[in-house]
Formats: sequence, structure tokens, C-alpha cells
Amino acid sequence: MSDALVIIPTYNEIENIETILKSVFSQNKSFHVLVVDDNSPDGTADKVKSMQDEYSKQLYLLQRDKKNGLGAAYIAGFKWALEHSYNFIFEMDADFSHNPDDLIKLYDACASNGADIAVGSRYVKGITVVNWPLSRILLSYGASRYVRFITGMKVKDSTAGFICYKRKVLESIALNKIKFVGYAFQIEMKFKAYKKGFKIVEIPVIFKDRIKGKSKMSGSIISEAIFGVISLKLKSLFTKS
Repeated sequence: MSDALVIIPTYNEIENIETILKSVFSQNKSFHVLVVDDNSPDGTADKVKSMQDEYSKQLYLLQRDKKNGLGAAYIAGFKWALEHSYNFIFEMDADFSHNPDDLIKLYDACASNGADIAVGSRYVKGITVVNWPLSRILLSYGASRYVRFITGMKVKDSTAGFICYKRKVLESIALNKIKFVGYAFQIEMKFKAYKKGFKIVEIPVIFKDRIKGKSKMSGSIISEAIFGVISLKLKSLFTKS
């Protein structure tokens, strides 16, 4: 039995899912994986099912009826993880923008080095992003600086989605009250943990843009992050941690 669960949300990731799963399972440490699939029409869930015999008791699938957003997929995954005996719960994309080889770095930060949350950070040591256009780098980096200014968090990559949480962090957050779905979901989770006094550390990683499949980025996700941060900060002024 592994103490670590990697949650991978999917929607139309048939080109990536088999390879990313095999890469996670090839790590020197044993990780379990929960794929949360939002009813992908391309057969992503069927591919996961076809791999479950090979990776018995390591690979799990949670199927949802429709595409409801990244945040909702992760919340469903978090609840599943908390119903089981995992002490370290990860967020990771299916498209290899997050390198599975870095999972152990995030795990060690929480399991051995005192962190409550370990963030795979693109900005803690300069800007470590590959194959992004300059416009997207400026948008992402600018968004993180904006979040630091508004919220007071010291996290340099607040929109990062490559994360390890200790179980106690997720247990302390009212998951049903998390309201955002895109970039703002990542910010909201970190901000809630920050307000509760949990130790957040950033581990430098190299972020690579996806090679296969289609990005899920949209204008509504960006605007949610911009305006959602102000809402988070204002509510925090009138709410006890």
C-alpha cells in the first residue's frame, strides 16, 4: 500500500494518458494514481480501464458525468483520497507539462523536510518554462506577482498545478466551499492553506508546454483568476481562518 496518491484530471487526454501513467508507475517510489475523467468523448477512461489489470491496486478511475472544470475534478479527487488512507496527495497534469520525475522531490519536501504543501514552481528560481510564447509567460508570471501583491502570500507561483499536500491540509479546508475552477482554484487552495498557517515551500521544476492534445486554457479561466483574487482577499478580512 502506498502512502501517496497522484490525482490526474482528464478530458480528452487519450494521446497522453497511457504514457503518463507508465511514467508515474516507473518511479523509484511507489505512487498510486487516481484518474478523474470528465466523460472524455475520445475514450480516455476506457484506456485507463484497460490498464487497471496491469496496475492492479495502483490505478483507480473516478468517472464524472460531464466536464465541470478543473477545480471540481480535483475536489472530487481530494474527497476520494481522504476516504482512503493516503497521507500525501498530489495534483498533476496528464500532458507532461509536469515531469513525473519531480514527484519524489515534492514528496520528500513534505515527508522528510517539514513542508505541509510542496509546490512545483516555475518562478522560484527565475522563469523555468519551455515552449511557451512570450505572451503566455508574461501573463502567467504577471498573474503570480499580482496574486502576491493582493493576498500577501509569499508563494511565487500561486497558479501552479503541480502540488503535494499533506493529508491534514486537505482535512482542514472546507472543500465544499471552494468555489473556483481554473487558475483561481489553484490560488484559492494555496490561500486557504496560507491563512491557516500551513508551511508552503516551492520546489523548482521545469515546466514544458504540452506536445500532444489541446490546451484547456480560456479567457473565462483567466478572468476568474484576476477578479477572484480580490474576492478571496476581501472575504478573508471578514472571516476567521
